[in-house]
Amino acid sequence: MQRRHPFFVVLASTLAVLLLCGFGFPFRRKKYENPITKDTLQPDKVIYDRAIKNIEKGNYEVARLTLNTMINTYDTSEFLAKAKLAIADSWYREGGSRGLSQAEAEYKDFILFYPNMEESAESQYKVCSIHYKQLEKADRDSTQAIRAEDECRQVLVQFPNSKFSKPAEQLLRNTQEVLASKEYGTGFFYHLKGSFPAAASRFEYVTAQYPLFSGSDEALWQLADAYQKMGDRFENQEASALSRIVKDYPLSAHVDGAKDRLTALKRAIPQADPAAYARMKYELENQTRPGFMGRTLGVFSGKPDTGLAAKMGAPAMAGIRPVVPVSVPVTAAGGASGISDVVGGVVGDTKELDTAKDARLSSQNGVVGQSAQGTGENKASLGSNGESAAKGGAEQIVPPTNHPATKQQIKEYEQQQKKAAARAASAAKAAAKKGVKTAVPAGTSTPASTPAAKPQQ
Repeated sequence: MQRRHPFFVVLASTLAVLLLCGFGFPFRRKKYENPITKDTLQPDKVIYDRAIKNIEKGNYEVARLTLNTMINTYDTSEFLAKAKLAIADSWYREGGSRGLSQAEAEYKDFILFYPNMEESAESQYKVCSIHYKQLEKADRDSTQAIRAEDECRQVLVQFPNSKFSKPAEQLLRNTQEVLASKEYGTGFFYHLKGSFPAAASRFEYVTAQYPLFSGSDEALWQLADAYQKMGDRFENQEASALSRIVKDYPLSAHVDGAKDRLTALKRAIPQADPAAYARMKYELENQTRPGFMGRTLGVFSGKPDTGLAAKMGAPAMAGIRPVVPVSVPVTAAGGASGISDVVGGVVGDTKELDTAKDARLSSQNGVVGQSAQGTGENKASLGSNGESAAKGGAEQIVPPTNHPATKQQIKEYEQQQKKAAARAASAAKAAAKKGVKTAVPAGTSTPASTPAAKPQQ
């Protein structure tokens, strides 16, 4: 008789246990959380108890039919609310996309009709859990994360004194960890690409909206680096981000680098906040990292890892409006709220669209003047490449761009300028031999006297 290898015996036993646990056998019976404790033989109570037994056994369809029979037969029963809650719980236990969506609808109806019952807080908490169970990783669809954030906030707003407020608060922190990771990943992508204004906008938002994010110090470090690469005009913003690292994240790995950079910028180094130090120490001591099997199987799982999420602190209870990117020009009078990049107007005669000058050139970047109308070939936008608004006018500050010129584009531009200068010199030489003086348009200079301007890098 051939003996079986012990490994295959253990494997077969494990598979058998897993298969048995996947079916509704009696030993898998899970006790119902909200039974009616009143001991009575009323017919509606007897029907209710029969339905609860079916829910505990996993016979959810039979349980719902029994509960609906009770509701329709005894419409004035004192157990009517409990019956409606049991129907919602049966859908919740059944699970799946269909079951969870039906459970959410039933829980919402229960909260609407019985807002003062203790079970309403539990119902709202389970609605929060429904969307939390369907969370996906940060680089995937964030619809369920946004819904979970809204529903968990509702538990804290509508039922602040409930026993479910603390668990809902932790689910909210976990959900915001996933949402913050998504925003950080987008900003990091822009940063690697060289689109520093877009990266700075994302990092500004994630550090302002989600201060409990485990990677907030890293986001502030990348934010400071983006401002540094955009030029000296953003030195104040860079110093502000570095100061927040030193003050609000004193145990961060970037504290020493932030202090060195602040010293180089000749800025004051702030003191670490004691409360921030205590909070960060607690978070580092209570982080839960996945084990070997978790790291191995996590690659194939669509569920996010929330082990680094904050365990204390108040989560963000309101959404903030994302900041305006620094690459968007603003009016001098309107400040950050008035954007002048696009100027519109009403055209009476449609023929003007083909015959008149480009209306955008009459008011661009806050510049209004006769010189903006131009003659001949219309420029794309006055003041957008650093030239003055008018002869002798103030120089326009060029906002940083998300699409800097590449080395190949700069090389081709220089070659075109050299060819144009050579053609102009040949034409001037030929005209000089004939004794004809070449005309130079007003407000311009010859290529020999004015070096070619390079596009902004």
